[in-house]
Amino acid sequence: MSDAAQVSYETSPERYKHWTMSFDGPVATLTMNVNEDGGLREGYKLKLNSYDLGVDIELHDAVQRIRFEHPEVKSVVITSGRDRIFCSGANIFMLGKSTHAWKVNFCKFTNETRNGLEDSSRHSGLKFIAAVNGACAGGGYELAAACDEIILVDDRSSSVSLPEVPLLGVLPGTGGLTRLTDKRHVRHDHADIFCTTSEGVRGQRAKDWKLVDEVAKPAQFKDKVRERALALAQLSDRPDNAKGVQLSPLKKEIGADGIAYEFVSANIDRATRNVTLTVKAPNAARPADIAGIEAAGAAWWPLQMARELDDAILHLRTNELELGTWILKTEGDPQAVLEADKVLAANQKHWLVRETLGFIRRTFARLDVSSRSLFAIIDQGSCFAGTLFEIALAADRIYMLALPDEPEKAPKIALSELNFGAYPMVTGQSRIARRFYDNDTEIAAVRAVAGQLVDADEAMKLGLVTMNPDDIDWADEIRIALEERASMSPDALTGMEANLRFNGKETMETRIFGRLTAWQNWIFIRPNAVGEAGALKVYGTGNKAQFDMNRV
Repeated sequence: MSDAAQVSYETSPERYKHWTMSFDGPVATLTMNVNEDGGLREGYKLKLNSYDLGVDIELHDAVQRIRFEHPEVKSVVITSGRDRIFCSGANIFMLGKSTHAWKVNFCKFTNETRNGLEDSSRHSGLKFIAAVNGACAGGGYELAAACDEIILVDDRSSSVSLPEVPLLGVLPGTGGLTRLTDKRHVRHDHADIFCTTSEGVRGQRAKDWKLVDEVAKPAQFKDKVRERALALAQLSDRPDNAKGVQLSPLKKEIGADGIAYEFVSANIDRATRNVTLTVKAPNAARPADIAGIEAAGAAWWPLQMARELDDAILHLRTNELELGTWILKTEGDPQAVLEADKVLAANQKHWLVRETLGFIRRTFARLDVSSRSLFAIIDQGSCFAGTLFEIALAADRIYMLALPDEPEKAPKIALSELNFGAYPMVTGQSRIARRFYDNDTEIAAVRAVAGQLVDADEAMKLGLVTMNPDDIDWADEIRIALEERASMSPDALTGMEANLRFNGKETMETRIFGRLTAWQNWIFIRPNAVGEAGALKVYGTGNKAQFDMNRV
């Protein structure tokens, strides 16, 4: 299946093909009823509530709209509109026909979407319940496991399963497998049976093995779900009567060599296989209080910038596979960014500010897990300050121009309070803490200059940049570094970068993305999965998979 047609990650409820949203006081319900003929690509039907990237794009959009447009919602029920089927997971025929890159990008986005549910539960007081009203398999169980609670209908047929190993010859749901152990604490022998039994586990055994939280007979199922949704809503501090912010369509122009928004641009150089991703500082009067923030709505700079950057990252990851190096730049007044950060920090307990910080946090996390080389370039006109300095800290290298003969024209960087914990990585660490391996002395030295504009030499002494060439060497240093990077194996770089970006302690999220980068990436190119007689290729044909039985 060709991946040539470009994918847009923007949608809205009136365009949904697969999901409906309903609201009842503090409880929202997302109902999955997949249109079999509504696949994002030709050549497969989305039967049995199976999903492709298009289904997950809608889910991501729906959750974003609940976060921002419906602050009164405190718990979300995810369920199915189909009889006896909750979700059968990722569409097998779509996977069988897809390129390797498409499969991996698809898995990454679905994992980010599910991690986003857990992120909102931890940080925003938005809780999720999976109301499993039918068979729930593979990626469908991954979706359920990403919720705070799973309630399974006990009708003697509905089950949960991770059947990838026996049916497809691939890893049993990168997120699902990890959540069994790290989140749900399913005993490893029970998990072994569960992951190698295609028919799954139902009823009381599913609860006894911790695969679900509750089971309920069909007559009591809806009442049980609502009871738990209201109970979880009571734990939330999301406001009862606040006015939501409408997420209006982004204004953007996509051309052959780039994409442009108001505050973000991506300029492509196909000859060098690089793209320059530039984020701009606020350029107009900025709200200084909650009233101004609410009046600005989706046009408030931190929110609009995050939406544009998120869309640009997803566009580049999916549609521009050969652009191996992203050159990260900023443009504007660093003081304007620091002022915006002061407003964010002073109002971070307000629901809208909190959700915006969450959006920025999740967007920066997309940078961390993108399989691209990231080089931050701090030159004249840059505004790598506070929130925008996080973009540099996400990079593999940071180059900062020194102008010893014209210090007044030299670029400056600055830190703000938000660099010290407001945007944790999926490890739970700030990027500053990751950079210095939690060394208190080095972090204290950096914190001591927070709010100050720092030049290249001082930034180098503090360990905040990788290199600080002067204007004589600058152009050659950058050119050589980019040319060297472009000459290396993309596969080797992907493995190296993923390992170096997530040093220190592991979390459930780093294990998910680590397995996706290494294990699933490897399994997806092995003949046992995708060869002519591989399990993923012959599924549904009536033919039996032929395996190379050597263990490697």
